[in-house]
Amino acid sequence: MFAERALELARQVAESQAEAVGKAAGLLVASLRAGGVVNAFGSGHSEAIAMEIAGRAGGLVPSNRLTPRDLVLYGGASLDILTPELERDPDVAHRVYELAPVAPEDAFVLISSSGVNGAVVELARIVKDRGHPLIALTSIRHSTQMTSRHPSGLKLLDLADVVLDNGAPYGDAILELPGGGRYGAVSTITSALLAQMTVTETIDRLIALGETPPIYLSANVTGGDEHNRALEARYAGRIRRS
Repeated sequence: MFAERALELARQVAESQAEAVGKAAGLLVASLRAGGVVNAFGSGHSEAIAMEIAGRAGGLVPSNRLTPRDLVLYGGASLDILTPELERDPDVAHRVYELAPVAPEDAFVLISSSGVNGAVVELARIVKDRGHPLIALTSIRHSTQMTSRHPSGLKLLDLADVVLDNGAPYGDAILELPGGGRYGAVSTITSALLAQMTVTETIDRLIALGETPPIYLSANVTGGDEHNRALEARYAGRIRRS
């Protein structure tokens, strides 16, 4: 039952978001051709989608994954700050941005199914204030039924240049429990699909322009490490892997 429902939703998302994916890929192509990299941010389960965009086999080398954990890894903060509530703190966004090796040419993909927490909304505000292209990957159905947790009252979808809608229902789960309630979360599945659709469309467009996209090989194939290190060297100081 879950597989059937999830696959049907995935088909609907792939069809309904094709135009938005094309617009998102256009932004990423322009950024990459200008020497930029793609910065992906997600907290909680959304970090899994950032991992689909940054540092993934078959994906783009010029990419970074940003997380609230960066405050510890790069900012010297105590591990004690890493609580589930951290993603609701707008101040986190400023430190994450300041600690990242960001250049003016960079593009951003911010992932949050709810799209209302303080950190992701504030990061979206910073990204737009700095003039970066911004792609939001969120659930429109969920987000529009939520009240923003950011002081401005804004949500992630209010700030993005392009919104990719993962189609997840309010509360994420798609199967109904007897007596009420739901189970079977789906946003990770459809968000990963949209992330890969956007990355592959970006690569296709670079190829169509006569360019050789810098693509990761799996580290688990012969020559993969050497191939990847050579490409990463081109972006020394611009990308990091942690």
